[in-house]
Amino acid sequence: MFNVNRQMLTRGALAAAVAIPATLFAGFALAQVEGQPTPGGLGLPNMVTPVGLGTQQFYNMVLMPIISFIALFVLGLLVYVSYRFNEQKNPIPSKLTHNTPLEIVWTLIPVLILLFISVPSLRLLAEQVEVPEASVTLKVTGNQWYWSYKYPEDQGGGFGFDQMMKPESELQPGDLRLLSVDNEALVPVNEVIAVHITSNDVIHAFGVPAFGVRMDAIPGRLNQTWFKIEKEGVYYGQCFFICGKDHAYMPIVIRAVSREKYNEWLAQAKQKFASAESRVRVAAQSH
Repeated sequence: MFNVNRQMLTRGALAAAVAIPATLFAGFALAQVEGQPTPGGLGLPNMVTPVGLGTQQFYNMVLMPIISFIALFVLGLLVYVSYRFNEQKNPIPSKLTHNTPLEIVWTLIPVLILLFISVPSLRLLAEQVEVPEASVTLKVTGNQWYWSYKYPEDQGGGFGFDQMMKPESELQPGDLRLLSVDNEALVPVNEVIAVHITSNDVIHAFGVPAFGVRMDAIPGRLNQTWFKIEKEGVYYGQCFFICGKDHAYMPIVIRAVSREKYNEWLAQAKQKFASAESRVRVAAQSH
């Protein structure tokens, strides 16, 4: 009877070691504010893209249970060894130095764990790297210390603009300190957005946590990534590579809207930013 109860307790402890961390960290992620940092938040943020959701599921349902189980198992071994093999319990230590079956087991188990992790990991990596056919293409250029966006003419654009952080003196109600910008980049919701990323000076890194996207911006090289936002809203990111004294002041803001609102914005932005670019060209020619 005692052995049966002990087996039941052991199985219950193992099940709890797997289920509790996954539930706990998934709850932390769900409690976060969508699209922006949450004070005191733990775990991954709420994701709004297929790649981001896949990353979140991989983290919550695969990595966290495995990490938690290994940590609890090693802790249990340390406690057991400290109790079972201390000087009082075991005054005459064993002379055993090798155990071939045990050495095979503790080598084989980590290999099997890594193989188990590699299957969903490589599948997710392939989804991140392979850019599907896109309806909108953005060219994003990193500068010290702001971002520049260009919308291609064959997709209704033909204009570009710079995105700079708002100083505290210009913040309006609802703006976020160190994250709100003067010009938000708009994209349509539920459509594939291809992003071509480069840099004009030093290495930057374009990243939006809610998209599960991060890509280096390297001078002289054009990298690309993609996302498909499934919810309308405003999503914040930052430069993720230390790029100089104002690295902390390079926020990214992308607003996802319906296709109708996006088309309206394209028409307005084309007039606004095209006229601004023409004024810059006229001023440059006059000098």
